[in-house]
Amino acid sequence: MKRLPPLFIWFAAILSITMIGVIGFMLVEGFNFFDALYMTVITITTIGYGEVKPLSHAGRVFNICFIITSFATFTYALARLTRYIASGEMQLYFKNRKLMQSLNHLSNHVIICGFGRNGQQAAQTLYAHKVDYVAIDYREKSIDDFLSDHPNLLYLKGDATNDEILKRAKIETARALICALPTDADNVFVVLSARTLNPGIQIISRATQASAVAKLKKAGANNVIMPDKIGGTHMATLVSKPDVVEFIDYLSGDEGESINIESVGYEKLPPEIRDDSLKSIMDWKKTGVNCIGIKHKNGKFLINPPDDTIISEGMKVFVLGTRSQIHKMKHNVGEE
Repeated sequence: MKRLPPLFIWFAAILSITMIGVIGFMLVEGFNFFDALYMTVITITTIGYGEVKPLSHAGRVFNICFIITSFATFTYALARLTRYIASGEMQLYFKNRKLMQSLNHLSNHVIICGFGRNGQQAAQTLYAHKVDYVAIDYREKSIDDFLSDHPNLLYLKGDATNDEILKRAKIETARALICALPTDADNVFVVLSARTLNPGIQIISRATQASAVAKLKKAGANNVIMPDKIGGTHMATLVSKPDVVEFIDYLSGDEGESINIESVGYEKLPPEIRDDSLKSIMDWKKTGVNCIGIKHKNGKFLINPPDDTIISEGMKVFVLGTRSQIHKMKHNVGEE
């Protein structure tokens, strides 16, 4: 059963006391509803205005009992209700309610488990590509720091190794899960749980130790990333091929126009250009994107394919372009 919020509890207490007084005065004294309500309000608030009409002996007995039983309860309930509103708890309740409603409507989203540096970087990239996501972390500071710049963040404060938290994040309808927890053991546990709860989900996990890579893949991870290894490789490449790396960083960073790589499956192509050459497909409603590779039905990749390559069922085309070019291309094939 869902626990009622304090706002409703204290409001219900005040309403109950008022209704008891109204019904009592109507039954004992024969007052109409408005007169009974007036008598109830001036009684429980101890304002002391005059009575609507002189009370009978039975009415006075009822009023004495009503004052004794209702005053303390009404005062306490009113004080708690005022405190609940003034302290900001009510605002927090409605904020959490709105958050849970947003989570309930999530579908085809990404779940980020662990919202440290890697998790937040993943969130920023997903946001840039307009992909819905929900963050999970038990460390409140990690969530609160990110909220200051991203007030619309969907998040759950809790332990991602708990299956109930994953279910609240709608893992059954999620498209992917990014596991970026600090320890490899926790990552293995989350990957195993996620694969059980949603067998078809794509799982990308972080690994700290090389020995954890095989375990994570065995647990069900599609891809395993070692941030330290990537960072070291990137720094070494800056030494061996500095111009190339700096150019790529410029294009993908804040200083230059961000580039994107997207895949377009055969089934997404308009009927008039299916089973046609790559040149015809790229010339159709040109947006400026360039084909950098294709994936055959058997899973093999071909980099820089020739223009006369026929794109048939089961194949995918990988294109490179700026964010605006990719957006136009996706619009042309009906993805946006």
